Amino acid sequence: MASQRRSSSFGTPQQEQLLKSAETFKSALDKSNLQLLRNVTDFHSWKLDPETDDTQELEGARDPGIVAADVVAQTSFLRKLKFQYLEQNAKDRYVKSIVSDIDDAPIVTAEDNKQLLASNAQKKERLKVAKSSLAEMQEDIRALAPLVESDYQKVRGMETEATALAQQIIDARLALTRLRKTHPHPRLTIPLADQKLVNQVEEMQALTDELEAVNAQVQTVKEQVKRSVLDLEALRAERAESEKAVKGARLDDDARLVPLYSWYTASTHLHRSMANLQEAYAASENELRYTYGIDPLVEGEPPHQITITLIFAPDTGKLAAVQTKGLDELGVEIGDLVEAHLQAGDVQGVIAAILGRVRSRHLLE
Repeated sequence: MASQRRSSSFGTPQQEQLLKSAETFKSALDKSNLQLLRNVTDFHSWKLDPETDDTQELEGARDPGIVAADVVAQTSFLRKLKFQYLEQNAKDRYVKSIVSDIDDAPIVTAEDNKQLLASNAQKKERLKVAKSSLAEMQEDIRALAPLVESDYQKVRGMETEATALAQQIIDARLALTRLRKTHPHPRLTIPLADQKLVNQVEEMQALTDELEAVNAQVQTVKEQVKRSVLDLEALRAERAESEKAVKGARLDDDARLVPLYSWYTASTHLHRSMANLQEAYAASENELRYTYGIDPLVEGEPPHQITITLIFAPDTGKLAAVQTKGLDELGVEIGDLVEAHLQAGDVQGVIAAILGRVRSRHLLE
């Protein structure tokens, strides 16, 4: 059960087996008695005489080619030295045999010479066999050295790769553990992710259809606006003609206009007196200014004036902004009223609300 939990937490059984194989291979390589590196170290640290400091002269003689040349020279020198030794020994023995007494002189017979020749022949034969064996061994070493080095480099590379892979597996396990702690259950599985993707695709398709419908509706509204603009231009032209006709008409010719004019004038005066409207004029094509008088709360104080400026949007004609002047002295705040009536586009309502709050300020205090 523990092995199943471990494999489910950190990897498949095949991955666990590969990791164990890599660790076993690395430990076997570390424990193996490969003498390649030790031989190289011994070669570089070898000294002729430990008691003398001759290593400085041999610092440059680490190349096998240079060492081989030195060996050949030393072998030739030793052969010459051996020949000189044999020559001097033979001379010494010959002189001793001549100078010494007959009784003391060594007797060399033909049988001794034959035995010596046979012994030398056997030694030469053994030496020849040993030399041929040594030459074959050297040839084998020269032939096998590159192969051994190649295999050794491959083994070292495999060992390095196995170590790196083992470290990567450990890092991946740690990262997976952190992710599982950071994102506890329920996690997003592949089927849930696929289902979520399908839902998102359907939602995007629905939004695309809705966008197409909105674009079609926008196009229809644009066409209606164009037709409305044409109708508006025609109405403006008609209005201009009507205004010209009204200006050119004589009031005395139509008896109905006099009562209407009198009623409109009386109504205007009545509104001005009721609302205490002191001044009203158009500052520009889309701006109207109204000045109202406010009665003081305490008798004897001078009357106060406030100015309400209405600004309309040039393209739509709707109420766009409301500006006031003279309310700061009265300590009246009308920000909420203005925002509410701006959203509704109520011109008369915003003026009535401002005047009502200003004139009932004593109740608010």
